[in-house]
Amino acid sequence: MGARLLLFTVVVGATACRGRAIEVPREPAVLAGPIVEVVETAPVETSLDHADIPDAHDVWLSMIDRARVSLAFAEFYASDVPDSRLSRVIERIEAAADRGVAVRFLVDRSFLSKYPDTLARFGRARGIEVRVLDLDRETGGILHAKYFVVDGREAFVGSQNFDWRALEHIQEIGLALREPQVVGALSRLFDADWKVAGGEPRARGPQAGPWRSQDGALELAASPRGLLPDEDAWDLPRLVARIDRARASILVQVLTYKARTRDGTSFTVLDDALRRAAARGVSVRLMVSAWGAKDDTLRALATVRNVTVSILTIPRWSGGDIPYARVAHAKYMVVDAEDAWVGTSNWEGDYFLSSRNVSVFVRQPDVCARLARVFEDGWRTYGRPLQGAP
Repeated sequence: MGARLLLFTVVVGATACRGRAIEVPREPAVLAGPIVEVVETAPVETSLDHADIPDAHDVWLSMIDRARVSLAFAEFYASDVPDSRLSRVIERIEAAADRGVAVRFLVDRSFLSKYPDTLARFGRARGIEVRVLDLDRETGGILHAKYFVVDGREAFVGSQNFDWRALEHIQEIGLALREPQVVGALSRLFDADWKVAGGEPRARGPQAGPWRSQDGALELAASPRGLLPDEDAWDLPRLVARIDRARASILVQVLTYKARTRDGTSFTVLDDALRRAAARGVSVRLMVSAWGAKDDTLRALATVRNVTVSILTIPRWSGGDIPYARVAHAKYMVVDAEDAWVGTSNWEGDYFLSSRNVSVFVRQPDVCARLARVFEDGWRTYGRPLQGAP
């Protein structure tokens, strides 16, 4: 009953922006900065912050303030507390709507009853429309992706949920993107899910438009297979291909790592790829959060020659316990210091086989160097080696 009531509130309360033409300005302002930029959240009271990597909350505010025509958010859920960094983001979104920006906010159905307040607030605002995607009905999965698109010209993709904790108390990694082809592909993916959330049947068959930059250095991919505007853009095969090309080193950080799905079905695609890499002499280092430390998959992998597994534990905050926080939530990989992946998937089967997630593949030296430094700093300061199974 509560979920149905909330859905009624957010959809009906936001009809003011329906029918408005959403177009990219004919002469968009020149956007400063690199085409792709690493963005982080370092938990307060830790040494994980990097002076040359911008903080997510600052980047989000700047991007939202630049919006002139449209803002499109795809989020797992929305959760805030008073006077947080996310509170300021929410205020800027409302300010954007007030100046005529058409705001669309798409969320998964699963957390509607647990976190209703922010969505209800958006639902009452003029110029903001909220829709709920019931991916469980289509695939048994969830909308787990976390991204937003500004004016169809720039975008943010990362591990940060639309959650106050993700901007203050959780270690996260994302990318700010300004490459037209990649941002365009992300916009098409959003539009496909938005239409389904509005009651339209999901479009089948290929839809025109590239998923990568012209030089191939930047590429967007997504999951799950079967729900993509272009089925060749499934991210799992691309992830495995990069592991299989590794010659010297692989660095991976994820929240959790399992060689199975939630129902217990075997899912060894990524585990097999890492083992193949180790067998040919590649140094494989895998770092997961303390939340995933007890899984047997990790202990088995830690016994493999050339593989080292570390558990990253974020120290407790001086202000007390915070539920679902003080954890390493970043999801990225660096191969041979020249090829990187940043995504929204944990390395478990469901994230690639049934849930909506997005991935960005980057071949750019400075991006790889920054991600590698984030990895090494976490490994050195808060990581501890996991011993393999006896």
